[in-house]
Amino acid sequence: MRYVFVLLTALALALIPADPAAAQKKKKKKAPVAQKPSGDENDYYKLLRYTPPEGEVLEAGALEILPGGKIALGTRRGEIWIIENGLTDDPKDAKFKRFAHGMHEILGLASSPKDGWLYVTQRCDVTRVKDSKGKGRADTFEVVADGWEINGDYHEYAFGSRFDKNGNIWITLCLTGSFNSNSKFRGWAGKVTLTPGPSPKGRGETWAFVPTTSGVRSPGGVGFNAEGEVFYTDNQGPWNGTCGLKHITVGGFVGHPGGYKWYSEPEAKYLGAAPLVPKSGSRIMTEAKKIPEFNPTSILFPYGKMGQSASGIDCDLSGGKFGPFEKQLFVGDQTHSTIMRVSLEKINGKYQGACYPFRQGFGSGIVPTRFAPDGSLIAGGTNRGWGSRGNKPFSIERLVWTGKVPFEIHQMKAESDGFTLHFTKPIDPKTAGDKTSYKMETYTYIYQANYGSPEVDRTHPTIDKVTVGSDNKSVRIWVSKLQEGHIHQLTAPGLRSADGLPLLHNVAYYTLNYIPQAR
Repeated sequence: MRYVFVLLTALALALIPADPAAAQKKKKKKAPVAQKPSGDENDYYKLLRYTPPEGEVLEAGALEILPGGKIALGTRRGEIWIIENGLTDDPKDAKFKRFAHGMHEILGLASSPKDGWLYVTQRCDVTRVKDSKGKGRADTFEVVADGWEINGDYHEYAFGSRFDKNGNIWITLCLTGSFNSNSKFRGWAGKVTLTPGPSPKGRGETWAFVPTTSGVRSPGGVGFNAEGEVFYTDNQGPWNGTCGLKHITVGGFVGHPGGYKWYSEPEAKYLGAAPLVPKSGSRIMTEAKKIPEFNPTSILFPYGKMGQSASGIDCDLSGGKFGPFEKQLFVGDQTHSTIMRVSLEKINGKYQGACYPFRQGFGSGIVPTRFAPDGSLIAGGTNRGWGSRGNKPFSIERLVWTGKVPFEIHQMKAESDGFTLHFTKPIDPKTAGDKTSYKMETYTYIYQANYGSPEVDRTHPTIDKVTVGSDNKSVRIWVSKLQEGHIHQLTAPGLRSADGLPLLHNVAYYTLNYIPQAR
């Protein structure tokens, strides 16, 4: 991953003028004056910061929720800590206890309540650990599966998911040095799964790593959407003009051809021959039309605008405990120390959608994110070797909804000739129906073997018409000259809610890989 510092551009918030009709000759009840927008994310989602034990370095790499509401924290230094009382109103109630140590850069934890094991993704394998004596620390360690290789390069990370609906753990393997695939299955994703057949003596179940997907470059996290399908974040670099959210499918290719050599390995032969090599200097959608296995990036995070190092993923399945964003994804960014929000939809059988700013101000560079049963979002941070806007070397924080609903673009959905915007609160019909309240531009990135890309192929579509939905919480926007394969950056500085507030975040970025047919 590439991590550099940039300055945050502040959004200007316009104040609403007072209603001149409020002053009349006869004394009447004054018209309500529009509330001054605070523009403060903390009004809606407050950050609670845990204090780790003095002298301990807890560089978060993985999080998992255990039975009873305990939080398991895996660290880059190979330790697992258990946080008790971590879901109270006061983070000072939290108690930390080291559960295991001596492992290697933990970037995945998966709890198995049915058998009491905690499955740990570390650089070289997936190992499961257990407290079999009830003393509060792991005393049993079993290697579950490996099947990939490391050669000592610092960048050969292995990120692991929680269990999916079929009982699998999904693994994403960073390239060697983030550029090349010099070790087996580097630059691939796959699953650790139970396999049929006799179990080795003393091992219990038989597990195996099954490679499924080539094209990974430098992952930052792996998780699931509301339907249980698996996604991971990849970072800017060769064959990645910017950071992105990508859908992992069996037999798919997600962008970087460096790992093609491993299709000849026995474990991968079931996938057939390697896909065609993409042309450097092209565009993603141009190459996706030539390469049947290519899953184009579902969400492109505009570089510098939405972060620089996309990381952990989790889905809000809290049933409204986290506010109005049920079933949307929340994605960390390590460099900017932020949480981003993502809404997805399927067009032509492929996922695409929009990303939105959500919450900044975390103490360190976010790596893992994890929703707790109470609907709060736990985020772990570290900046060692990478740097981050959050100036602490590590952090463990909890984001809690205050109960106040922010005025936000809830979802941006593609249409054949524009977009539909849904909002979290009722809108002012006058400003919402005024096409001058909105601005749009588009751009994309060069798909190339060189590192990253500037924004290219910029266009400025015309917003031709806007109509307000009958629910008074949506608008339909007609746009001329939609651009397939482009990010469509929409800002709405003139839009106001029914009670006179501007949007808390007035920008959305839609990755329009496919233009849908007319509905």
